[in-house]
Amino acid sequence: MKLRGKLISVIVVIAVIVIMAVFLIIKFSPSTEVMPLKDYFATSGEEMTIILQNEIIEETGYYREKTPYLRHEMVKNTFNDRFYWSAKDKIMIYTTPTEVIKVVPETNEYTVDKEVVQTDYTVVTMINEEPYIAAPFVKMYSDIDYKAVKKPNRIMIRSEWGVNEQFAIVAKDAALRYEPSIKSPILVELAEGDEVVFVASGEELEDGFSKVISSKGVIGYVKSNRLEESEYRTVTSSFVAPEYTHITKDYDICMVWHQTTTEAANENLLYMLNATKGVNTISPTWFAISDNKGGVSSIASERYVARAHEAGVEVWGLCNDFGEKSDIDIAAIMADTKVRERLVNKLVSLALEYDLDGLNIDFEMIPEAAGEDYIQFIRELSVKCRLNNLVLSIDNYIPTDYRKYYDYNEQGNVADYIVIMAYDEHYSGGGVAGSVSSLPFVSKAVEDIKKDVNPEQVIMALPFYTRVWHVTHEADGNEKVTSEAYGMTSANNLLHDYGVKASWDEATGQYYAEWDEGNQVNKIWLEEERSLGEKLKVVTSGGIKNVAFWKMGFENTESWNVIADYINR
Repeated sequence: MKLRGKLISVIVVIAVIVIMAVFLIIKFSPSTEVMPLKDYFATSGEEMTIILQNEIIEETGYYREKTPYLRHEMVKNTFNDRFYWSAKDKIMIYTTPTEVIKVVPETNEYTVDKEVVQTDYTVVTMINEEPYIAAPFVKMYSDIDYKAVKKPNRIMIRSEWGVNEQFAIVAKDAALRYEPSIKSPILVELAEGDEVVFVASGEELEDGFSKVISSKGVIGYVKSNRLEESEYRTVTSSFVAPEYTHITKDYDICMVWHQTTTEAANENLLYMLNATKGVNTISPTWFAISDNKGGVSSIASERYVARAHEAGVEVWGLCNDFGEKSDIDIAAIMADTKVRERLVNKLVSLALEYDLDGLNIDFEMIPEAAGEDYIQFIRELSVKCRLNNLVLSIDNYIPTDYRKYYDYNEQGNVADYIVIMAYDEHYSGGGVAGSVSSLPFVSKAVEDIKKDVNPEQVIMALPFYTRVWHVTHEADGNEKVTSEAYGMTSANNLLHDYGVKASWDEATGQYYAEWDEGNQVNKIWLEEERSLGEKLKVVTSGGIKNVAFWKMGFENTESWNVIADYINR
């Protein structure tokens, strides 16, 4: 009996040892479970996973007919915002410094101006009513590189350059796992000699794992002891971006706008120019959008241009979008590809016909919804101006959050000069009396525009006018605010007539006056030579040397002495 008892004890001990061994084997043995890549990438059919800078992103693309496609919005927002989609005309447009490239969806071609270029892939395809652009076409014009892999579909895209990445070679065959654990499912088997890139950091993780991405875009975890010593490499690009050249002068611009509303007003040019000092550029308000089909009205004069050139003054013809007609739909004009093209061609042909040196675009009625269309118009106009050696200048109000859609940065990229109209701080119809252009207002405009545009391309525009504000106290207790515009001399005469003396206001950098007239208070912040000098000091000390003034004829004689002094500096 004792022998039997001992035998049972031995069997029990052996059983325990076996169980423990099995437990230890199970606990410490690597899992051989495999996670299918179709589950890992979670895409199906033509859908394509996008790995951007070694990270899987939520955005997906499509793989069709051996070509990867990327959604237009993703391309525009991530790689290259010059890919413009016309929702109205269902056409993709891309502009370079000298070309306008158009693509009709579902075709194996694109046009450069009127020349047709054939491709071996569909350039733009529509998926779920959205345009998708072929990756090879995106790469032609964008600083990206990519590698596409099928089954399941995925694309690895690189768009950030100059960074150091840590590479390593697989020393022994190894499993790339879903999580940093030997019990985690295997994604792919890495073979000896394969190259991987460390993701986020080369530091070893818990349990001796490193997070890496394989050459085929699979991100996972591998045992660090299976990798040979790593090295850092700087990721570089061979892409050469086209150069956007600018027609900029080798002198500081001093421009005045000449408001001409009739052809007869053109005859006043020499009389008005003779009253100025240092002016080297004049912008007559000759052109306006005349209809919704790209028409332009004109009161341009060859005689005017010839006289200006004889006086050594360049002429940049202005075109506005707020002419006499009230039925102009600027948003519809900007959104229509053919109308936009007609408008561009008309403006350039007028400039060439009248031997202009440049164009000055003053479109102030652009709604936010038409922002992208407007910028595309500027791009397309810049191509024609560049090819015809015409200076392209664009008028803008000061930078504000609610005008970001005017995209001053892109304007500066494609146009020659960006004019910032540092006035209408308080404007007619605004309901509040105040300075038209206070010193802090101008100072902020100088600092803000330099964040988006090269100061050498900026023309800071200052006012020769002010406003007399009439604040009426009505019987119901409300205030009614109206105003009238005055030039420098007429504003001075007004104060003289009322026997009012203005006092210097340090806060605005202007002379200020007010006087009562019945139940009405009249207020004025004067524009004159001292306030103008303070503004010019802020502008030039801020690194902006080019200036403009609205409008010729509103200034006083002393102002030109101040302007000439600052220009000569």
